[in-house]
Amino acid sequence: MLLIGPPGVGKGTQASFIGERLGIVTISTGDIFRQNVKSKSELGVAAESYLNAGKFVPDSVTNAMVRDRLAQRDAADGFLLDGYPRTPGQVDFLDGILREKGQELDVVVQLVADTEELVQRLLKRAALENRTDDTVDVRRHRMALYFEQTTAVTSLYSERGILTKVDGTGNISDVSDRISTAMDVALGLLAGDAPQH
Repeated sequence: MLLIGPPGVGKGTQASFIGERLGIVTISTGDIFRQNVKSKSELGVAAESYLNAGKFVPDSVTNAMVRDRLAQRDAADGFLLDGYPRTPGQVDFLDGILREKGQELDVVVQLVADTEELVQRLLKRAALENRTDDTVDVRRHRMALYFEQTTAVTSLYSERGILTKVDGTGNISDVSDRISTAMDVALGLLAGDAPQH
């Protein structure tokens, strides 16, 4: 499955919850980048050159990292992807990987929230971390980029009938409960058979 949502909506926290609940590995593209850069793998060196220049890592490098990660043993029985795919080209590439493995996506959960609320949440976090480069304008620009990037992706999954939207505002447990309910419905689980949460 995939978890999609804008910066500040709490994807990382909820991804951990979902992974634990379903007994599947959580795969974050941010973690993949960091691991490859730290280990100085060929892909990590390629990614680092783009990151250091403040540029987006090209699909060719990102796709190769994701392919390598999904080939690892812990992803064989299911996985949750966080932060990928972000473009229609990446969707096509992921489709190809899954076809090779005889798998397909069961559900795509999109966390949604009011943009201004997220901007304020991120600014508070930046202040706590003394990150003076995070301004309202910077955050709004990054949020606009996110929506520009992901609208085509969410539209594709919506057309396939596997996208479910969940309100990402409120406390962590409330959002977790909403995700659980949405997943039970999306996966067609009977209430009596649903995992406890």
